[in-house]
Amino acid sequence: MGSQLGNAGLLLVNTLVNIYLFLLMLRFLLQASRADYYNPISQSVVKITQPVVRPFQSFLGPVMNRFDLATLAAGLVVKLIAIVAILQIAGYGMAPIGSLAIGAVAALANAILKIYFFALIVMIILSWVSPRASHPAAILVMQLVEPIMAPVRRVIPPLGMLDLSPIVVFIAISLLDGIVVGSLIRAAGVVGVLVGL
Repeated sequence: MGSQLGNAGLLLVNTLVNIYLFLLMLRFLLQASRADYYNPISQSVVKITQPVVRPFQSFLGPVMNRFDLATLAAGLVVKLIAIVAILQIAGYGMAPIGSLAIGAVAALANAILKIYFFALIVMIILSWVSPRASHPAAILVMQLVEPIMAPVRRVIPPLGMLDLSPIVVFIAISLLDGIVVGSLIRAAGVVGVLVGL
């Protein structure tokens, strides 16, 4: 019974870490997509993640004013520490450094793909229900997905009222998740269990 409670506790800790990692990667993607920094949701994400990102900002700045390396580094370190702590508490001991690094990178990639996946679903629902929504969350979702949708729309333009570009992006996300993230999870060994929500 105690072992089951311990496992449930470790699973809860891993889930909470993954939710925080999700917020860190959301911050990274919002800056990469040049979303409105003053949007209340953007501000909330920045406030929640700033305590962890601040130490990295002193030596890691954004690349091309878009890609925030400090946030990526913070996400990587948070996940590495969580993996090491969970494995130690669970009694697995120290995993090889390579497995830890691969697992942490897989977790970051998984979080980024999940954010895009959920944002696309929200975008599609909004386009049916309220195509001209002015809610801060709706605006932020549109700003988040536009950088990945625009190149696809240039290749596959909308056919009247029908836009096929989200289907292409969903397929790309699924392929990346299955092939790239799946390969990383397998390469990480026991650490791979702790990747993703």
